[in-house]
Amino acid sequence: MTYYALAQRTALVTGAASGIGAATARLLAAQGARVVLLARRAERLDELAARIGADGGRALAVTADVTDQASVDAAAERVAAAYGRVDLVVNSAGVMLANPVTEGRTDEWQRMLDTNVAGALRIIRAFTPDLTAVAEEGGTADLVNISSIGAHIPFTNYAVYGATKAALTYLSECLRTEFGPRDVRVTNIEPGFTDTELRGHIDNEELSGQLEGMFGEVGSLASEDVADLIAYTTSRPRHVNLRQLIVLPTRQA
Repeated sequence: MTYYALAQRTALVTGAASGIGAATARLLAAQGARVVLLARRAERLDELAARIGADGGRALAVTADVTDQASVDAAAERVAAAYGRVDLVVNSAGVMLANPVTEGRTDEWQRMLDTNVAGALRIIRAFTPDLTAVAEEGGTADLVNISSIGAHIPFTNYAVYGATKAALTYLSECLRTEFGPRDVRVTNIEPGFTDTELRGHIDNEELSGQLEGMFGEVGSLASEDVADLIAYTTSRPRHVNLRQLIVLPTRQA
């Protein structure tokens, strides 16, 4: 499907080195948007930028760590110098680590909080001036946060991960009260089982096996399925905000 409204827009996608972020960047570029690829793995970003360029798209690879404020600030300066204002931001960077809370894995807790919650906030802080300025001038401005169905449905041993995603969902809801009156759309997307690298983040063999079993029984979305939903959502008329979207494999209850 072609989303003509995305042509000539400037999008920034975090977590663009893999999974939903990479798929979203590819699709937005294919629809005519200039895309900023932001993630920690420089080699992956360079490969994706080259692939997008070979397909006739435009992409800028920016290596940055969303858990580091100075890194995000430097990235914002580079984006501004290369592309000017960003009018579409996709917060896709995330990490999923599963263990019982009773194990006290504070290192995992902090990593998820720093990436899934504070990382999204750092990106929002850096690019809100762009979004509000674009909207004030009559342009379309979008903030898309990738949360998880785990924000609503409890999964045993995923308490902290689910809590970080619930925080992102609630943040999105509150941001709509701040950004909506300024004509900036905020969309929160909650995917169910999706075939991404998140499955490989788990170092608990028993829990990893359980997750693989659920994927085998229920099936999964492809990253491209979620990317297509993002493209559809952000290509709606400027006055239409698809605010909360849950997307699941058909067999996932």
